[in-house]
Amino acid sequence: MPVSLDELTSLLQRLQQGELAVEQATEQLLRSGYVSSEQGVEAQLDLDRARRCGYPEVVYAPGKTPQALVHILARLREHGQSGFATRVTPEQSAMVLEVFPQAVHNPLARTLRLDLPAATDATAEPQSPDGGLVVVITAGTSDRPVAEEAVETARWMGCRVDLIVDVGVAGPHRLPAQKHRFEHADAIVVVAGMEAALPSIVGGFVACPVIGVPTSVGYGASFQGLSALLGMINSCAANVTVVNIDAGFKGGFVAGLIARRRA
Repeated sequence: MPVSLDELTSLLQRLQQGELAVEQATEQLLRSGYVSSEQGVEAQLDLDRARRCGYPEVVYAPGKTPQALVHILARLREHGQSGFATRVTPEQSAMVLEVFPQAVHNPLARTLRLDLPAATDATAEPQSPDGGLVVVITAGTSDRPVAEEAVETARWMGCRVDLIVDVGVAGPHRLPAQKHRFEHADAIVVVAGMEAALPSIVGGFVACPVIGVPTSVGYGASFQGLSALLGMINSCAANVTVVNIDAGFKGGFVAGLIARRRA
């Protein structure tokens, strides 16, 4: 596991004073994850990120071979860290599941979760009962793939997650009917395309941060999600903030950080 700054300083002092051989110091640094002994691999993992940032490095799968993805997840597991990969292809997921059958694959979200042994049950949502509540809301069913990515991200972070689907502003009665499910959330992710008015409406009901995720759902003048992005950025609701187009992972991650701290 990663060493602390004090431990690293002590290690270097012992090396300088001749109390430790170079080979011994190198071995300890390799075990800590500060440096890598691997040559010619497709990725150099930041194995210290969990210590610095609270969560391990997340794998963005596009452009990686299935073998590289397996290698990365295996390295994370070797260092006692859970693995999470986004935008995974069927070929990549097939190889990962062959090597790690306990991994949780959500084909709609295009994600893979490789939890630590104590939390490998795919039906168990939170890794921790104290992880806070994240509610993910979609304007329409076409927004669900992006919403599922946010859901899987928050679950990987150890949050309780509730998904509310298809409550967009075209049916104004639908959102208030679900108010009891989201009014006590620690953070809310609202996923919407087209005119993307839903985050502002949700923001007017709650006292928590609302993270808007614009999607590329819509007809020609939606400009592949640009109109939704601009609509959300110009929200009049003070508690609404916005991430990039189709960035379910980013929305879920920010919501997870907020929920975990509030919890």
